[in-house]
Amino acid sequence: MADSLVIVESPAKAKTIGKYLGSKYIVKASMGHIRDLPKSQIGVEVENDFNPKYITIRGKGSILKELKDASKKVKHVFLAADPDREGEAIAWHLAHYLELDETDTCRVVFNEITKQAVKDAFKTPRKINMDLVNAQQARRILDRLVGYKISPLLWKKVKKGLSAGRVQSVAVKLIIDRENEIDAFVPEEYWSITAKLSHSGIPFDAKYYSVGGDKRELGKEADVQEVLSAMKGSQFTVSDVREKERLRNPAPPFITSSLQQEAARKLGFRASKTMSVAQQLYEGVELGKEGTVGLITYMRTDSTRISPIAQEEAKEYITEKYGASFVPEQPRIYTKKNSNAQDAHEAIRPTSILRDPESMKPFLSRDQLRLYKLVWERFVSSQMQSAVLDTMTVDLQAGDTIFRATGSKVKFAGFMKVYVEGNDDGTVEEHKFLPPLASGDVISSESIDPKQHFTQPPPRFTEARLVKTLEELGIGRPSTYAPTLETIQKRGYIAMEEKKFMPTELGDLVIQLMEEFFPEILDAEFTANMEGNLDHVEEGTEDWVKVLANFYESFEKRLEVAEDEMKEIEIQDEVSDEICEKCGRHLVYKMGRFGKFLACSGFPDCRNTKPIVKDIGVTCPKCAEGKIIERRSKKGRIFYGCDQYPGCDYVSWDKPTNKPCPQCEESKLVEKRNRSGVKLLCPTCDYSEEVLDEDEQGTDTD
Repeated sequence: MADSLVIVESPAKAKTIGKYLGSKYIVKASMGHIRDLPKSQIGVEVENDFNPKYITIRGKGSILKELKDASKKVKHVFLAADPDREGEAIAWHLAHYLELDETDTCRVVFNEITKQAVKDAFKTPRKINMDLVNAQQARRILDRLVGYKISPLLWKKVKKGLSAGRVQSVAVKLIIDRENEIDAFVPEEYWSITAKLSHSGIPFDAKYYSVGGDKRELGKEADVQEVLSAMKGSQFTVSDVREKERLRNPAPPFITSSLQQEAARKLGFRASKTMSVAQQLYEGVELGKEGTVGLITYMRTDSTRISPIAQEEAKEYITEKYGASFVPEQPRIYTKKNSNAQDAHEAIRPTSILRDPESMKPFLSRDQLRLYKLVWERFVSSQMQSAVLDTMTVDLQAGDTIFRATGSKVKFAGFMKVYVEGNDDGTVEEHKFLPPLASGDVISSESIDPKQHFTQPPPRFTEARLVKTLEELGIGRPSTYAPTLETIQKRGYIAMEEKKFMPTELGDLVIQLMEEFFPEILDAEFTANMEGNLDHVEEGTEDWVKVLANFYESFEKRLEVAEDEMKEIEIQDEVSDEICEKCGRHLVYKMGRFGKFLACSGFPDCRNTKPIVKDIGVTCPKCAEGKIIERRSKKGRIFYGCDQYPGCDYVSWDKPTNKPCPQCEESKLVEKRNRSGVKLLCPTCDYSEEVLDEDEQGTDTD
């Protein structure tokens, strides 16, 4: 008969742990937090040392009764919520509700859900860590004070349903600031000159470098003509060859933010999807005869630390699989990415490197397998030897003009045999080979190609870029990035166009008001310092009440000024030319989480809405009568369909073009986008051709 009750957050975690612990333990799930601040009021007694007034979360009554009844039938209760601030707070709330002695060793934590890790954790239970609890309480109360004090002001002065928050407001401001940079950007002209050369039958490119020993910039066409005139009649001769080895080190194992960034780059996952799938892998997957096993370590972490046991397992695997030369002489130790990083947990890694992605394929869904493969490869590569590249830099002289060619080849693949980190612009690193060249060699010239360019504005934020920026600024924590990105879209402050964030008029207006009356909330340094203070609370070096009091002193004064001086603003809807087919009123433009849509101006009497359709100037390839229009699915994904629907049911995720396939001549090509660029593909045969991305089109002119 069971003599111990174990409480975790989720049924999946309960199922996995229950199999490991055996019949002496009952394992039940609290289904996340059981108590929180009330939604109907601020729930914080500011004058009484910020005392929070917690209430039972609606719908949790039956769960709590079940837990309380179960706790009365056992000798011991163990609280095994996740190993972070939120998990510690859940454990503390459960201890309070179940009337456990907080000084008892009832808290059990493990970084991975494997049989050995769980059993080891139950050998060393500890007391609830009140420093962790207080850090979570301080964050929760801080966010409540900001949200529940500023939001009613925005409702009264602007419109209902708006909100403000410490991290979300900074995120919106970053996006708006970037948009302002783009709007203010003035392109500058510059030119390049590429020489198409060959030697020993091997073609290669060299680019203009200098003239007469002067690295003269080519700002206009006249500069180019001057260089070309100086070269006229001259042969290309190799003047200098420099060869050297270059080491390339692997990327560290994943932390939460880098996992979100890489999953966005390589898998196209939103941050929320990455965390959801990672949670499934952490909590446990059924592996046939092996039973339910957690496949990765805890996924909310900003530490790159790896346990010695995991490092040793990796060393043995890499030696056996790839050879001893692929193992570094000393195990790799990765330092924290920033000074605010917490080191309580390991990095995100597979719980066993022996469970390679191929062997896990039968047990995982497509998304689970793709994310697991990413985690597995990143960890394995992080423990491997550096890659060695042979690089070659060649200067070629034509008259007084120097052109430079660079090439590289992989001498030793090292970690690159398993994995190479992606980048934000989606480009894939190519290793360009140069023919064997020596000083004095005369080189054949095929052509000299001058090209006009214009400087480009900074790119809009993708989810990956925004998470990276927030992390670099020290804003937010691993658990906050995904919900922050969701919130700013739900509020209509930000819209997403082609996977890039764009501010809305509403977002711009709210940030303007915040800048005027609550500048500290939008100040990245102020917000990062507050995160640091919360970390000090967790470390036990700061008093949480003092941290809140220091913040609230100036915040309260700002509130009083805003209450008196913030003017009421009426947001006028932009009226369209379209008429509502249900009531005859004009439709107006509204902003939703996936961008603009049309809604009846008679709301709430008439709730008719319509998507905004965009004619892309392509004739329907199916009926040859309708026009192809761009639309959005309910989840915000762009697709293309015929405007004669339902008479014509043509639909495509890929953008159709008017260009017929030159190979089969039966279909029109469609535009296919991926991380390496844009291709035109035939949906009928296997024809494809590379095209310039929109970011490049119109910026370079021959």
